[in-house]
Amino acid sequence: MNDHTPATKPWAGRFNEPTDVFVEAFTASVDFDRRLYRFDIEGSIAHARMLARQGILSVAERDAIVSGLQRVRARIDAGDFTWSIPLEDVHMNVEAALTADIGEAGKKLHTGRSRNDQVATDVRLYLRAEIDAIRSAVALLQEALVDLAEREVDTVLPGFTHLQVAQPISFGHHMLAWFEMLERDRARLADCRRRVNVLPLGAAALAGTTYPIDRDYAAELLGFDHPAENSLDAVSDRDFVIEFTAAAAILMMHLSRFSEELITWSSAQFGFVELSDAFCTGSSIMPQKKNPDVPELVRGKSGRIFGHLMGLLTLMKGQPLAYNKDNQEDKEPLFDTVDNLKGSLKVFADMMARLTCNRERMRAAALQGFSTATDLADYLVRKGIPFRDAHEVVGRSVALGVREGRDLSELTLDELRSFSPEIGEDVFDVLTLEGSLAARDHIGGTAPRQVRAAIARARARLHAADAGP
Repeated sequence: MNDHTPATKPWAGRFNEPTDVFVEAFTASVDFDRRLYRFDIEGSIAHARMLARQGILSVAERDAIVSGLQRVRARIDAGDFTWSIPLEDVHMNVEAALTADIGEAGKKLHTGRSRNDQVATDVRLYLRAEIDAIRSAVALLQEALVDLAEREVDTVLPGFTHLQVAQPISFGHHMLAWFEMLERDRARLADCRRRVNVLPLGAAALAGTTYPIDRDYAAELLGFDHPAENSLDAVSDRDFVIEFTAAAAILMMHLSRFSEELITWSSAQFGFVELSDAFCTGSSIMPQKKNPDVPELVRGKSGRIFGHLMGLLTLMKGQPLAYNKDNQEDKEPLFDTVDNLKGSLKVFADMMARLTCNRERMRAAALQGFSTATDLADYLVRKGIPFRDAHEVVGRSVALGVREGRDLSELTLDELRSFSPEIGEDVFDVLTLEGSLAARDHIGGTAPRQVRAAIARARARLHAADAGP
């Protein structure tokens, strides 16, 4: 079988002339949907077994179909299969190969189903498997972040708001912020999977079939939670693809945010972190350069996946019930989203596992910008001064520091007391970076003691997730 082999269309009886050659190639989907072959064959085997159980196929026909499909799968696995464009799609290619192998029994496989419910089943089987793989990839990245957080619990990093130095934080605490974003992503994917795991098979073209099929049994064979309730919705629904792509877009947005920070942190101006050479490239003209190509590319791929989401929404927005040829356009953006998401997660997990921190540079940066100013305000409040008055005292203290080129911790006690007589010797305990971190000792705070407790809870959540989808 090859691209030039004449093919009898399943609908040829209605037509008086063959399909135009260009139209045939233009409308064919086999070049991209053939990646679904394993799922197509899996669904077909289940369908054949259900038909035999209902007496629609004989046991001998069932066995011939199942063994024939297994041989077709083995041929494709081995690369010993020529895909035919005239046969349009993965289903017709597989069915033609099956019929060529086992004869007339192969033509009976299509009994009680249409390509409409078949392709919807294939896509759901594919996406279910990919969601499981992606959730595992997210967990691997989370593990890398937790490991890094544990190594750097006591590393002081300047926390930013408006990209201005705000307060000192633990680098480990910052990594756990990324962990929490990914935890929500993993939960969104799990929730999406529940709506993916519904069986369209048996809806046929749109109205169901006259054959006495057992859709519950087919769902059981394929591991679906239940069959789709409405036959029109079953074949036309692509909400699950859109929902997955939306979850993927949010996940990629998070990876893009991570990338932005890594790109900034690894620059000479910051020098907070060092990316392994394995994840960087050099310049063709400037020999000193070490470019953070991996996070830059991941940042760029986020836009690609955002585009797929908008494309899928646009694809579906004008479609009347039920199936339309438009739906063929769901697969390429879905496949591209899956491929780029999995690649981004893998490379990020590997990169974070090999990231090194420049603790001295981070500490020096945290000492700039008066990052312990809030600690001084809190100190004054504990002395009985209203917060707004304390805010003004600290503002005047910072102004002096700016004029003198000194941090708050470098001002003398007398200088600080000139703004408030309530300030005592103990003020210097809260003006240190370590004192600032340690003071935020509550759940969700950046105190090293709390960060270590959060790491333990994070590991427990990851281990709990290993038990199932």
